[in-house]
Amino acid sequence: MSTALPPTGPGRPADWATDPYANALRSGRGPLYLRRSDGWLLPLDVERWCAEADAADLSALRRCEGAVLDIGCGPGRLVAALAGRGHRALGIDVSEAAVAYTQRLGRTALRRCVFGEVPGEGTWGTALLLDGNIGIGGDPGALLARIAALLVPGGLLVAETAPHDVDEHVRVRLDDGRGPDASAGHFPWARVGTPALLRHARAHGWHIADQWEADGRPFVALRRERTARTASSSAESAKSPAVISSQLPRNLSGDIPLAEA
Repeated sequence: MSTALPPTGPGRPADWATDPYANALRSGRGPLYLRRSDGWLLPLDVERWCAEADAADLSALRRCEGAVLDIGCGPGRLVAALAGRGHRALGIDVSEAAVAYTQRLGRTALRRCVFGEVPGEGTWGTALLLDGNIGIGGDPGALLARIAALLVPGGLLVAETAPHDVDEHVRVRLDDGRGPDASAGHFPWARVGTPALLRHARAHGWHIADQWEADGRPFVALRRERTARTASSSAESAKSPAVISSQLPRNLSGDIPLAEA
């Protein structure tokens, strides 16, 4: 399987791989923001991302089922915590620095865009979208449809939503607090509160399995209706674990988590 990332389209990865994000992960601290075109800043909690999973994170991880795909894994705290709880887990991220950080923890991560090729498509028991990652690609409906193809029929999506009722689709760029970098391109992003996410979910064949708040962070668990798999997911899941593993880098192939058929 190619490791090339899509240069365009939903969740275009080039801008997340720019220096401000990589530098923040390497240092383990911010400041780091998403800056809208009108100058409004959304702070990114780099320190929490680089720490161990906290109680709010664990409230989400306790609900995970089967093999877990952490979409936008960042520095890998959730992948590490899942492994500690006995789950087989894979993190994917478009940032080379984030993947390297996760691998240094001894956990499995690949540089992938969720809208591109993902190992084990159609076999994952749970997908995670925490830390605002419901915003990836700027189109929650398209993201929900994509995740449905990654999960087993009836699979679970655990998502963290914005702490207020918002359904915002914008273009942003990374800002490290020293002012906007003219060389950093804009990319699509979304901020979605729980009511908005539930509207998007119903429109794409998901139903709510759980809803809760922990340490001021709202979460929703969604389950995909048990329908027949798409042709693409059926073909992907028909591949044997040995075939899929052979497509991974050698140091990762032994750890790739696949749900049981």
